[in-house]
Amino acid sequence: MYEVSNQIVEQEFEKVQVEKLVKTSALEILNISLEKGATFPKHTSPTDAQLIVLEGDIVFYINGDSYQLKTRQNFSFPKETTHFVVANENSKFLIIR
Repeated sequence: MYEVSNQIVEQEFEKVQVEKLVKTSALEILNISLEKGATFPKHTSPTDAQLIVLEGDIVFYINGDSYQLKTRQNFSFPKETTHFVVANENSKFLIIR
């Protein structure tokens, strides 16, 4: 009935990796890992979202601004706004939307 998953810890740092952890009618949680120097390309989110850094150091670019985010920091951003992410070091983060 209950299940423990190791998806987050087992996800490797190889370029850009995206895994869907949860998908319901009300919620989606994505686990993203970026190898140092990798870029998660420009895109938009269909809903408002939260980004939570699990480990590492990333730069989040949105609306001509950049935000450096490190382990255990979170960042909110609005739907339908173009953004991208660059990893300063091997990094993992969650997108909750």
